[in-house]
Amino acid sequence: MGFIKAVKEEIRIIRERDPAIKSSMEVFLYPSFKAITRYRIAHKLYQRKHYFLARWYSQRTARKTGIEIHPGAVIGKGLFIDHGNGVIIGETTIIGDNVTLYQGVTLGGTGKEQGKRHPTIEDNVMISAGAKVLGSFRVGKNSKIGAGSVVLTEVPPNSTVVGVPGRVVKRDNVRIPTEEMDQVHLPDPVLNDISNLREENQKLREELKYLSKEVEKLKKN
Repeated sequence: MGFIKAVKEEIRIIRERDPAIKSSMEVFLYPSFKAITRYRIAHKLYQRKHYFLARWYSQRTARKTGIEIHPGAVIGKGLFIDHGNGVIIGETTIIGDNVTLYQGVTLGGTGKEQGKRHPTIEDNVMISAGAKVLGSFRVGKNSKIGAGSVVLTEVPPNSTVVGVPGRVVKRDNVRIPTEEMDQVHLPDPVLNDISNLREENQKLREELKYLSKEVEKLKKN
């Protein structure tokens, strides 16, 4: 894809996914637009083994946008970074197509791995604000990572992950429509556990009442 075509594609993606953008001109002020466009240039330099220039350019971009993308990362089409401040994408990260990241997301390593040490994010994944995905494993396509989650193990496709450490709380085989790619309507495993405990507690109370009545009957007899 040529540079001009890539710029037009980034404008289309941002306008499509961010309702705050009212005109194409506003996109040029958007940190995500600057970060991704400059990443493409830095990545070309990195591929040609101009490592210092690639890193120098990417670090300048990080200072200007608050989004740090290592030039060695491999990023597909349609990446959207909403707001973006504090987003970090490590060197061996692989990101598929139509992925959405929110502010404060880290795609990093654990500090103990060699070689491929950052995650692979497959197509149509949404990672919510402040989430950390740490290690060399896959986050399956069409999955959603809840805000503030810390994901340390592989995520199957079509899953919803929340919590610290992150755990799968929902799975199905249906692609996530764009309009459902939000950070709010996610299952709450703690609330679910509390609801289950309340139900069990109510059942125990009813059984105790029944047993108490039976004991009283036996005493009368």
